[in-house]
Amino acid sequence: MSSTSSTASGATESGPLLGPADIRELAAALGVRPTKQFGQNFVIDANTVRRIVRTAEVRPDDVVVEVGPGLGSLTLALLETADRMVAVEIDPVLAGALPTTVRARMPERADRFSLVHSDAMKVTELPGPAPTAMVANLPYNVAVPVLLHMLATFPSIERTLVMVQAEVADRLAAAPGSKVYGVPSVKAAWYAQVKRAGAIGRTVFWPAPNVDSGLVSLVRRAEPPQTTASREEVFAVVDAAFAQRRKTLRAALAGWAGSAAAAETALVAAGVSPQARGEALTVTEFARIAENRPAR
Repeated sequence: MSSTSSTASGATESGPLLGPADIRELAAALGVRPTKQFGQNFVIDANTVRRIVRTAEVRPDDVVVEVGPGLGSLTLALLETADRMVAVEIDPVLAGALPTTVRARMPERADRFSLVHSDAMKVTELPGPAPTAMVANLPYNVAVPVLLHMLATFPSIERTLVMVQAEVADRLAAAPGSKVYGVPSVKAAWYAQVKRAGAIGRTVFWPAPNVDSGLVSLVRRAEPPQTTASREEVFAVVDAAFAQRRKTLRAALAGWAGSAAAAETALVAAGVSPQARGEALTVTEFARIAENRPAR
């Protein structure tokens, strides 16, 4: 969407979404300069946020949670479609301003919007009905831990679409055997079917980042992999396997199992070659290894 000459506080002839001029005007009024501390790069293109909402397959009955809404570009696009929206924002200035922006630009939907001023990594509950979807432009420096925390904490989230650094997107969606397959890939696969869902250019952000961005779609599994091991136990194996990813699993899991010989016993019992490396294993195989951890 092209920018307009109207005020940023209310909807324009181009609709309620924010254009480049609106974003800069809002930021100036708030005295906001995007900070590296919070990994802020604001989306300034309305066509991009509408594309994200379409790609996320947001439905009129969805309760959507957004992490890091910033000035509200994506928030407004989500609110156009979803039944309800909850935004989680860590920046106190942005958190204070967003409800005002929503009321000004989309007054008829304002009662369907809630804001939580918090670090997303510390959020354990959200106001209103349980979220059914998550859509977010995640800060590059915390994207994976925030994503995994939200998936673990809110099992009602069925569909997720996140915009992250392209390299992180590749890691999250990687399959076993890929060079970039690793801890994020396996842990995301515990919760969901994961795939790349598109690329986002640098010019739709302010300030423009030095990296490309990508969209990742996660559709939650009906249930996690069948295993008698807990998620924490499985993730401990994953962490150990990739901590020394060039080593064979027999060597990499020696500390986890108590010795290399004990690791070999567990691997053989799980039907996994002790000479394999972590990058070759599926999340289900990691779960089998966790089930066979020797008593210590």
